Amino acid sequence: MKLLALRWLKFNFVGGLGIVIQLAALSILTGFFHLYYLLATALAVEIAVLHNFAWHQHFTWRERSGGTLGRLLRFHLGNGLISIAGNLALMKLFVGVLGMPVLSGNAASIGLCSLANFAAGEWFVFRDLPPARCLPRLPALPSRSSD
Repeated sequence: MKLLALRWLKFNFVGGLGIVIQLAALSILTGFFHLYYLLATALAVEIAVLHNFAWHQHFTWRERSGGTLGRLLRFHLGNGLISIAGNLALMKLFVGVLGMPVLSGNAASIGLCSLANFAAGEWFVFRDLPPARCLPRLPALPSRSSD
């Protein structure tokens, strides 16, 4: 339980950095490039997802075994999907329906998605895999007999 609490603190530290990255990217994409707020949100979330993955891989869950490529794929399937779908749906509600400012709506969206993202990271993305399961097993190639 103590290790899980420490990991939660690390997760939130990385998440805090990711929030700064995401909000800065969103601000630049909407303010400087004048992108539609939902497109800008999706791009800003992807930037933050890649940033957070790198930190989680080497800091939050560094003691866990597993390959980087498989984890990156699972991170996008878990955390990326939760973040992008959750942020887009909540941004549509907060900004599009309720009229909140873009950055405030996005900050609220991030907060609501954080618990689901921690659970996905802990039990799906960075779960310990036995060494034999880290890479897929390939069928044995038939041996050539010399004639």
